[in-house]
Amino acid sequence: MRRVIVRRSPVHGKGIFAMRSLAAGECVLEYRGEITTWRNALRRHRREGVAGHTFLFGLSDGRVIDGSRGGNSARWLNHACTPNCETIEDGERIFIHTLRPIHVGEELFIDYLLAIDDPEDEEARAQYACACAAPDCRQSMLANVT
Repeated sequence: MRRVIVRRSPVHGKGIFAMRSLAAGECVLEYRGEITTWRNALRRHRREGVAGHTFLFGLSDGRVIDGSRGGNSARWLNHACTPNCETIEDGERIFIHTLRPIHVGEELFIDYLLAIDDPEDEEARAQYACACAAPDCRQSMLANVT
């Protein structure tokens, strides 16, 4: 039986939802796509990207997985300030693991922990407003919001 499905999310666009109960610590998905440089990925995103969606996942070695190229359903994971999943990097691979038990029908979330070049730029910060509505929502998908 499939574990997750992509469907419309009340948080943003599409999201990933559990089709069966998932245990805490369970590996649910791998974030797949083309591994490339940030420069190439950003150039491509400016040229071909969809407004409101960025399917780029940074790796610790400075490269990026571009989920818009050869990606899978993991690219539809939405952000939440209190996520129920985490990402675990293993070399060039990113895996999505649950942080707690997930109920059937529940949406899966990760904390994007995004960074921008100029954190003082209010216009840039506004592009990363959070819609998770968690009680402790920090109102941003950025990692270091003051």
